[in-house]
Amino acid sequence: MSEVSRRVVSADGVGLAVHESGRADGPVIVAVHGYPDNRHVWDGVAARLAGEFRVVAYDVRGAGDSDKPRAVSAYRLARLVDDLVAVVDAVSPDRPVHLVGHDWGSIQCWPALTDARLAGRIAGYTSISGPSIDHAGVWLRRARRHRRASARQLAHSTYIALFQLPGLPELAIRAGLFERVLEPASYRTRSDQLNGLKLYRANMLSRVSRPRPARIGVPVQLVVLEQDAFVTPELAIAAAEPWVAELTVQRLPAEHWAISAQPEPFAELVRSFAAQVGRPSSNSVPSNVST
Repeated sequence: MSEVSRRVVSADGVGLAVHESGRADGPVIVAVHGYPDNRHVWDGVAARLAGEFRVVAYDVRGAGDSDKPRAVSAYRLARLVDDLVAVVDAVSPDRPVHLVGHDWGSIQCWPALTDARLAGRIAGYTSISGPSIDHAGVWLRRARRHRRASARQLAHSTYIALFQLPGLPELAIRAGLFERVLEPASYRTRSDQLNGLKLYRANMLSRVSRPRPARIGVPVQLVVLEQDAFVTPELAIAAAEPWVAELTVQRLPAEHWAISAQPEPFAELVRSFAAQVGRPSSNSVPSNVST
């Protein structure tokens, strides 16, 4: 087994800190972290997969050791997909990868599944606690069909509206208030918390209000955390079902950051799904989409 760190430059010149561990000749897993984390949230999962896979985890722009653009526009989903394409090009140019995302890492992976540059290069995708914003936007626009479920999700999402306010979230972070509600983690920094606010400001309101959903042909494993404080099971499942041709749903009695505190069940789910999906599907989806 080996460990390699490298710098990958995205399409707009942003440098990304990329770390590889595990079997050099193993199937490649690319793991994308969420907010307000950095790549170290995957350390426990990566350690448990290292004997069979080459696990690639990178700091997304604005986090960890990657560059931190100042402009909010630099954090739009299209830029985040550019980053993922650059990483996949660098670490696995000739073999398909298994993609895993958590929280905002999961959110940014959804549009990558239908990006032409990655057609045939993603063998399967495991999504944890991060629905597609576009799929969620369609689901919320149909709230009359599921009033109670929509109300529950909106109650879980009040922080998103607060993050849009100028200055107030920054004051709360600098005062250390976020640490009172976040799962304790030694790797988490206030710099990552501050920069990550731009993810919400660059994407949430525009995409939820004007969703652009796409049908997905890549096999998707949806890991639903039943004690998640931010994403309800109703949203996680119902938002994805109409758009994913090959959807596998797994439920765990766990909270939002369990991937760090309890990595074993997540590593096992990734391991078994990678074995199940085999060769990657085309990004095109047959007209008779079913789940």
